[in-house]
Amino acid sequence: MTIQRVWRNAVLSIASIFVACLGSVDTVRADETCNSPYVSKLIKGQEDYVYVWALGVEGVGDGFDKLVTVDVHPKSKSYGKVIGSVSVGGRGEAHHMGFTDDRRYLWAGGLAESKIHVFDIGADPAKPKLVNTIGDMADKTGYLGPHTYYALPGRMLVQALSNTKDKGGVTGMALYNNKGEFIASHAMPTDGGGDGYGYDLAVNPRKNVLLTSSFTGYTNYMRPLGDLVKDPEAMKHFGNTMVLWDLKAMTPKKVFAVPGAPLEIRWSLKSGDNWAITAAALTSKLWLVKPDAKGDWQAKEVGTIGDPAKIPLPVDISITRDGKGLWVNTFMDGTTRYFDLSKPEAPKETYTKVTGKQVNMISQSWDGKRVYITSSLLANWDKGGADNEQFLRGFTWNGKELKPAFEVDFAKENLGRAHHMKLGSKAFRTGR
Repeated sequence: MTIQRVWRNAVLSIASIFVACLGSVDTVRADETCNSPYVSKLIKGQEDYVYVWALGVEGVGDGFDKLVTVDVHPKSKSYGKVIGSVSVGGRGEAHHMGFTDDRRYLWAGGLAESKIHVFDIGADPAKPKLVNTIGDMADKTGYLGPHTYYALPGRMLVQALSNTKDKGGVTGMALYNNKGEFIASHAMPTDGGGDGYGYDLAVNPRKNVLLTSSFTGYTNYMRPLGDLVKDPEAMKHFGNTMVLWDLKAMTPKKVFAVPGAPLEIRWSLKSGDNWAITAAALTSKLWLVKPDAKGDWQAKEVGTIGDPAKIPLPVDISITRDGKGLWVNTFMDGTTRYFDLSKPEAPKETYTKVTGKQVNMISQSWDGKRVYITSSLLANWDKGGADNEQFLRGFTWNGKELKPAFEVDFAKENLGRAHHMKLGSKAFRTGR
């Protein structure tokens, strides 16, 4: 039996488990809502830790990218404090992370290279340990800048942003097993309307669908933002598509025109829902992807975020577990917005709060009562001077107001630039 067939069979078997889990979504309280549906051992109740993947800054601390662990249990004596950090011995534009399906390991990487760092968080969730660095992605695939790490049954699917040939936006996905052994690569389509660009990916197992979005290549995202926006030719080289894939076959089925760099993808987690939403960074628009009355998948612009003329730059989004609400962070104006998605075809902004001078990532607990926000976008895109805040901020949410709960000042503590987050629990300790 071929590796491809084994993988397809595994995806099918796990999909049935995922459907069962969705059926009880309202009774389970667990992780932030953007994890892969294949991740097991969901946190029930209160999370204990927030893991923050931070960009190293030359001359600040050791200057290296690092995984920072923050205690976020309100009853803990070290609540809101850093309780540990693990450096990777280099600086590679640390960006995103993802759990393996068994939740024992956290994969993370940077956009300036093709290295993938693997942290063991199962042996002691309070003290992650760097156990492996996968360095063959460029050689095996020609891809550069791993961005999204998405758990599949026994596998990790990694979406890259660029390539080693011209460092442009044409790229693809790399498939590894959980041991870090390369299996296959899948190029983003450049025909049928495809631009070859990639960014995020997310799966709906019930519909055998993989959805991908698009951004830009190394030559753009590693360039100072002020210079980039003044270069008309460079600004033409941003992704304007999303792609619908056959998950089991790993083949593209349809390319959607979604102008303006559609970034994070969030599927509704409500049982029976089969739609996803994304935000386009350069146009400040919300887009909905769902089947029409005939069952054909379509992408439709459904909402506006702030004032597009002011380029608020929507970055991260977080969907509620019932699919009825969406948090959106806009980087340039440091604003966090909440949209009512009761009618996903017509999102309605119902809450707005400035949460920093610059904000990027946003994660919420499964019960919706806690929201975490970090500040950094990219090293050369972050603001300067007093506006260059670098933080993790925790908030409580009562359905009406975000109230500050704690703050970790990453600059003051010499930890670098705070970017991606994942939640952890001491209940998952497997070490002895």
